[in-house]
Amino acid sequence: MKILITGAGGQIGHDLIGALVAAGHDLTSTDLAPRPPSHAHAGGTWHRLDVTDAVAVRDLFYEVQPELVFHLAAILSARGEQDPKLAYDVNQTGTWNVLEACRKGKVARLVFTSSIAVFGPTPSGPLPDPTPDDVPLHPTTMYGVTKVSGELLCSYYRQRHGVDCRGVRFPGLISAAMPGGGSSDYALFMYVDAVRKGGYEAFARADTRIPLMYMPDAVRALLELAFAARGRLSRAIYNIAAFSPRADQIASSVQRVVPDAKFSYSPDPARQAILDSWPKSLDDSAARRDWAWQPKYDLDGMTDDLIPRIKRMLELGAILSSH
Repeated sequence: MKILITGAGGQIGHDLIGALVAAGHDLTSTDLAPRPPSHAHAGGTWHRLDVTDAVAVRDLFYEVQPELVFHLAAILSARGEQDPKLAYDVNQTGTWNVLEACRKGKVARLVFTSSIAVFGPTPSGPLPDPTPDDVPLHPTTMYGVTKVSGELLCSYYRQRHGVDCRGVRFPGLISAAMPGGGSSDYALFMYVDAVRKGGYEAFARADTRIPLMYMPDAVRALLELAFAARGRLSRAIYNIAAFSPRADQIASSVQRVVPDAKFSYSPDPARQAILDSWPKSLDDSAARRDWAWQPKYDLDGMTDDLIPRIKRMLELGAILSSH
């Protein structure tokens, strides 16, 4: 199958590229930046693409003629608050451009990556725990605002233009690669800095609890949803969940493998406010029912697999020495 990925240079792209190439697909990966060194041997072809440039998006879609598109290009929550116009341009205008290219190019299917950032405190009080698919969406960040709009655009193009747009709301994602400016980054740095520095001062409180997921599960979710028969799907956008540990529970899990690691907590007010606005856990029963979604990794399972990967990447110099 001919497949195109936008935003392929990000955290999800590396593992998704590898999975699609291994499955024998004809893959075109795109990003505004050159192919990162970590992606050099992932396979497929690489094109520079600015998703905010409607003509460039249209032309590349006509050239490649993809049958399936994974739309990953986005500015994440913390960086988006530093530069909200950039977040709007990439996340809002970029998604419009990709959907228009799908419509005009008659692309059969588009997979959209949304986020728990679409949620926020409701007028009636805190979010339910766990938070279901359908609650009023009151995001507190530009990232969340644009992801809500992207979800609605997906549903609109699905109904109005027949573009088979489907997507997942990702929890905070953790992998052996440096993240891209999300508010959940504290969780990954608890692993990375435990290995390279012997500890980490988190920018979140010890009792901070949000949904998290290990990257192999996240990539598998994208693939399972992408190739699910449309008739099985009762909705366009799905919650998916794995585990929801407190920050100090992550620390305890890491210390099982790195016993001497020391952790402290110094909440950053801006990022802590974002974290507090998100769900503590997600109800993903619709995904489990419609396309048999089931995570494979719990917290300790992720820890046992991730720390050796981080050690190998540090040995290879693939993780930056500072952040």
